[in-house]
Amino acid sequence: MTPTLTALLCLGLSLGPRTRGQAGTLPKPTLWAEPGSVIARGRPVTIWCEGPLEAQEFRLGKEGISGPWDRQRPLGPRNKAKFSIPYMTEHHAGRYQCLYLSPAGWSEHSDPLELVVMIGSYSKPWLSALPSPVVTSAGNVTLQCGSWQEYGRFVLTKEGGHHLTWTLDSQRHPSGQVQALFPVGPVTPSHRWTFTCYGYYRSEPQVWSGPSDPLELLVSGVSRKPSLLTQQGPVLAPGETLTLQCHSDVTYDRFALSKEGTQDLPQRPAQQPQAGLSQADFLLGPVSSSHGGQYRCYGGHSLSSEWSAPSDPLDILVSGQPPVTPSLSVQPGPTVSSGETVTLLCQSQIKMDTFLLCKEGAADPPLRLRAEYRAPWHQAEFSMRAVTPALGGTYRCYGSHSSSPYLLSRPSAPLDLVVSGGPEDQPLTPTDPGPQSGDSDTVLTSQSTERVKDQGEEQRGPEDQEGLRGAPESPVPQLPRTTQCRTSSGWAWLAWSCWSSGSCCLRLRTAREGPEVQPGGEQERTGHTQRAELGAEGPSGV
Repeated sequence: MTPTLTALLCLGLSLGPRTRGQAGTLPKPTLWAEPGSVIARGRPVTIWCEGPLEAQEFRLGKEGISGPWDRQRPLGPRNKAKFSIPYMTEHHAGRYQCLYLSPAGWSEHSDPLELVVMIGSYSKPWLSALPSPVVTSAGNVTLQCGSWQEYGRFVLTKEGGHHLTWTLDSQRHPSGQVQALFPVGPVTPSHRWTFTCYGYYRSEPQVWSGPSDPLELLVSGVSRKPSLLTQQGPVLAPGETLTLQCHSDVTYDRFALSKEGTQDLPQRPAQQPQAGLSQADFLLGPVSSSHGGQYRCYGGHSLSSEWSAPSDPLDILVSGQPPVTPSLSVQPGPTVSSGETVTLLCQSQIKMDTFLLCKEGAADPPLRLRAEYRAPWHQAEFSMRAVTPALGGTYRCYGSHSSSPYLLSRPSAPLDLVVSGGPEDQPLTPTDPGPQSGDSDTVLTSQSTERVKDQGEEQRGPEDQEGLRGAPESPVPQLPRTTQCRTSSGWAWLAWSCWSSGSCCLRLRTAREGPEVQPGGEQERTGHTQRAELGAEGPSGV
């Protein structure tokens, strides 16, 4: 028996000679449901059947029921009929078809319509994207639909103009739950990619669970990446308010925020604080341990489904978990001279995998070191060579476990580091004429100290270098040495002081006027003061 004949018998339609002879000659009608074919239990639904203008009667049949399920005359002069279900139940779920009667006979059957009822007592499944809901353009992704309820199949639906569905048998996950993996791709920005999924039992294919939370894929492109920052600093205590700001010098219309390992992609409309700039604030507080992680943001335009390249990652660290307080100490002491080596020691008797060192007010992320065990301490040593006053400040350290790298211990007690004796504290020699009107004064940082020390030793005579090597062990520097140089715009004086440890501090001062230069640029030596011509490449004698 053919499928068409079987369906006709199920609908209870008589097949006279005329109808049988006309079968296949009339266009089949169109069947659809409003507001959709998946309806929650207790909600109304309307089924429409549409045919040609000469249609005189419409009949609706339901699979498994003999005889027509309902019949209707066309509404007014129009060519369609309305079949109403005021209260959707499991009894109404099933597969439907319709056909119409015209002066030429009965039409073919419409394509089947699957009417599904959602049962609130069935737990809704969850839907996630592997490895992430952020997908590069033309990339692929796997959508995972799962549940602890023993569903035999899962259905994935894609929202949009073309309502697409896929059905897969469930598989047992090692955790004990059931799931189905749906490969999706290539993903392009030509339209939006929003999905939901459902579960059902094999014995009741038209009785589904409620929908999962919708999952939207974010398609990232190559447009300029925005910047992500926070005003609170990288380490926060529980209960603090956390606001992340995504901003760009590209006028994006919206911004999205992603957190590594999660499926949420909150979006915010862009604000324009001034022409050519756009930004959005994401309020995430009050802070809890769930806020720890790595964040990125994206910019997008309202007329496109493609987003920008991701911002650089921003780590948010939450303190207080585990509830351990490490100790922080400093060697040789909390007050040191510029140029010395300082070691900050973070310790805990409770096992830690990593220690982090933070400086109060610093914009840089914390320093991280893997912990070492030296009984009875787990510890890490943070060494800073040739410190400068800029490295002075208040420090704290934290511990963390490798299983939760964004959750930190309680902070150690604050440690104040004072660095004294910087270049700005070094006096010039009495032979230095000092700055004149319009002088400028520049201090070279410790990054230049070793290079300048070597250059200064090359310029000194053998007796000078011998004196430096024989200097007594004392925190007091030797008598500063000064080099007087002529520049294209005036004069410069280089004054340096060195300790027996080998560390040197250098000060540069310039002036528009100075003493007369002997003809020919000849150098003149007086005591420890030297003078040299400055050429295009800098001082020839320094």
